[in-house]
Amino acid sequence: MTLPMARPLKLFVLAGEPSGDRIAADLVRRLCERVALDLSGVGGDELIGQGLRSLFPMSNLSVMGVTDVLLRLPLLLWRIEQTARVIRSSQPDIVVLFDAQDFSALLARRLRAMKYAEPILLYVAPSVWARSPGRAAKLTPLFNEVLAVLPFEPEVMAQLGGPPTAYVGHPALRERLQQRDAVEAGPLVLLPGSRDGELRRHLPLFRQVAAEVANHPAVTGFVIPTLPILAERLRREVADWPVPVTVIAERSERAALYQRAVLALAVSGTATLELALAGVPMVISYVMDGHQARVYEKINRPMVGLPNIVLKRAAAPELVLSQPDATELTGAVRNLLDDKAARQAQIAAFGELSDLMEHGEPESPRQDPADRVLAWWRG
Repeated sequence: MTLPMARPLKLFVLAGEPSGDRIAADLVRRLCERVALDLSGVGGDELIGQGLRSLFPMSNLSVMGVTDVLLRLPLLLWRIEQTARVIRSSQPDIVVLFDAQDFSALLARRLRAMKYAEPILLYVAPSVWARSPGRAAKLTPLFNEVLAVLPFEPEVMAQLGGPPTAYVGHPALRERLQQRDAVEAGPLVLLPGSRDGELRRHLPLFRQVAAEVANHPAVTGFVIPTLPILAERLRREVADWPVPVTVIAERSERAALYQRAVLALAVSGTATLELALAGVPMVISYVMDGHQARVYEKINRPMVGLPNIVLKRAAAPELVLSQPDATELTGAVRNLLDDKAARQAQIAAFGELSDLMEHGEPESPRQDPADRVLAWWRG
């Protein structure tokens, strides 16, 4: 007797930027080990490598800050409507939206207005704990569940009346390395961000800092690890810098780089968590646009670096700037280069962070994201 084959899980995924693309690809890999998958959606190189034919280029959604959003508003509104129509017509079993918080919320709201009744999951919780606690409850009618990548978020979402939330670990855990000692000298790693707005605001600033610290005895060179899609752009950008800079695009090269690095200068974001889990001391920087600066002051200048937020203390120095200030940033980098003990203290703190990220909080231990998705499948 021939048994009927189980039907595939029809999954629609949407990633709006490279970090979400990596998380989405990891989820797809996990699911493919468990079930047959009929995949559709929007993504970048990582998801395309998993077999996705993207509905439109992921770069359409890679915006940061009000200025970037306003410049692309007509396109973003069209993409919301286009995506909602595709989902309504194809009726996937489950929709998983990865980060891209504003776009994801607007898309989910449009789908609910269209009476789409299947589960919609949000993978990466919005930082309601930092900026807008009232927003958590507004997500409850939109999302059946949130998959959080920071261990404290399930408790916060519950306290604020948000959707059910599970901690599923962070993709940066793949960067986890054995704890090492601070090195006397090594390359200085530069991570200027991945979005257009971030690169525009930070590359000129990082250029000035690199020129100022190039002769420091602890610095043996400068390296920018980046995504393949950005590699050529960054090579062109740094070609006329007053110091030589190596751009690497292969993730396989990062582990060796991080083991040798004396420290990193990094834009606030996922990269800082990757650095911490690899045990790389760092200075965290962020240059805000005008709207971001006003909001930041209004909410009393909270910590922005993910390692500091997870540890609930300032383990790494942060410079959040309303205007580029190379002098202040150079001073912070030079202070850390001069102080090996401070670099070692950061590495010790990052060991604590690594254990917490690996296991989760006692009340919300780490779960497998594929388990959480499959829990909503009625196949």
